[in-house]
Amino acid sequence: MSRTAYLNGEFLPLDEARVPVMDRGFLFADGIYEVAAVLHGRLVDNAGHLARLDRSLAEIGIRNPHTAEEWERLETDLVGKNGVREGLVYIQVTRGVAERDFSFPKGDVAPTVLMFTQEKSIVNNPMAETGARAITVPDLRWKRRDIKSVALLAQVLAKQQASEAGVAEAFMVEDGVVTEGSSSTVFIVTKGGALVTRPLSHAVLPGITRKAVLALADETGLSFEERLINARELPEAAEAFYTSASAFVMPVVEIDGKPLGDGRPGPVARRLRELYFAFAERSEA
Repeated sequence: MSRTAYLNGEFLPLDEARVPVMDRGFLFADGIYEVAAVLHGRLVDNAGHLARLDRSLAEIGIRNPHTAEEWERLETDLVGKNGVREGLVYIQVTRGVAERDFSFPKGDVAPTVLMFTQEKSIVNNPMAETGARAITVPDLRWKRRDIKSVALLAQVLAKQQASEAGVAEAFMVEDGVVTEGSSSTVFIVTKGGALVTRPLSHAVLPGITRKAVLALADETGLSFEERLINARELPEAAEAFYTSASAFVMPVVEIDGKPLGDGRPGPVARRLRELYFAFAERSEA
């Protein structure tokens, strides 16, 4: 089955989708993206992703070309056209096509809207059973990481460093403190049993899965703290895991070559993964 993309009002074969050279997303990374999970052919926690898309667009002055209802209809149509049962929907909105100039183009320039799907095994990802391994890397990104910008070069370099080390994720560190993963939110569980993640600020992306996991922890009476995590705490943690739309809740069993706990996925991570799947089943759009 050939893949279908959505580009500027049209559903068309992915290999026929073309964006002009002068698109500001290509020239300046002047755009925003969003990724939502698909489970059983339906969108998961999609309202949160669309709200974050709207916020990110507003933060850089790009008008949102669709209402939430319109976005969801387009996403659902695209999932159906591609027959995706489990995977992801990718949305990208750039400022549009204009002569190359650093300042915003004058006049009413239409944003470029691109969407495509990817099939991905999330429920039965074997790494959830064995646990993921991670490394720490310096955080080289800009100062507005709360905006889901398509400017991802620092994350690409971090993910490549992880790939070359043979591990799944890179935990980024700035001034001795963990910010987040290269494509995820970082959590640890202290030996005292407290769940810890960094508070929201301009320094980190407001993860949609993060928000759901914290709500689930609260519902089940699991104590948690939103505070900075010193990188020195990582090897001493009882557990660690990361969250994202593509991984849900992924236990981590090794950081920088040092095993955590007994080297197997911990009970808190495993329980939150189970709870998140139950939540995803309930929240499918």
